[in-house]
Amino acid sequence: MTQQAPRPSTMVAGRPLGAGKLFLFAGPCVLEAPDLVHRIAGELVEIAAARGVPLVFKSSFDKANRSSTRGVRGPGLERGLALLSEVKQRWKVPVVTDVHTAEQCAAAAEVVDVLQIPAFLCRQTDLLIAAAETGRAVNIKKGQFLAPWDMGNATAKCEAAGNRNLFVTERGASFGYGRLVVDMNSFAHLGKTGHPVIFDATHSVQEPGALGTSTGGDRTKVPALARAAVATGEVDGLFFEVHPDPDRAPSDGPNMVRLEEFAAILDGVLAVHRALRPQGAG
Repeated sequence: MTQQAPRPSTMVAGRPLGAGKLFLFAGPCVLEAPDLVHRIAGELVEIAAARGVPLVFKSSFDKANRSSTRGVRGPGLERGLALLSEVKQRWKVPVVTDVHTAEQCAAAAEVVDVLQIPAFLCRQTDLLIAAAETGRAVNIKKGQFLAPWDMGNATAKCEAAGNRNLFVTERGASFGYGRLVVDMNSFAHLGKTGHPVIFDATHSVQEPGALGTSTGGDRTKVPALARAAVATGEVDGLFFEVHPDPDRAPSDGPNMVRLEEFAAILDGVLAVHRALRPQGAG
């Protein structure tokens, strides 16, 4: 059997993520009421721990790219970071959140373990450098408009700032108006950056602008896409937005996974991942 090259890893909260072991970024799209956020975090921690899967809890303090000014954006930087700090301490889980401006990076890095660059901003040099200079791990989401091989330019900007602790995330590519498609070839191209590759299974089923003043989507397609991505053998981590009642969520409801269904979805993904591993590995 041909020896496979070792998978890359990135350090988060003193722990390497990747290196052939599947990991998760998961949580609600945007921070909501503290009780709800803690409920989701607690259940996700329990689900991941029962399966031995490393988890980074994800939620945003601000959704700055809403379709309409009427869209809920979140609690803002100060209150949002305070809530993420509570989650981190109470559930003993690392956390990741979006940053939209260079000025937000230093403050966010005081709390979170991973700074996430939104897909629409993946070419913003000042933002990438500011995030990298904090020393925190950085997850760069590939723009829907960007070829996967061009993500090497984004990672190079962070590396030039002295930070190789990076992830790169596929979240679908624009296909005409109001549609996204996932090119499974993209994972191998992203892997050539030398950093762990994440597949964002929930944003990849979005239908941008489909509801007029908000984004639509089809969450029923998430499990199959997640399994298919893992089956390529080129994906190190998975990203899911999860909510107990997506139809009432203030942001990204149509594409978010129901919390009660998440364990079964994860089990299906892990079954595929195990099937790919050489006998006796890991």
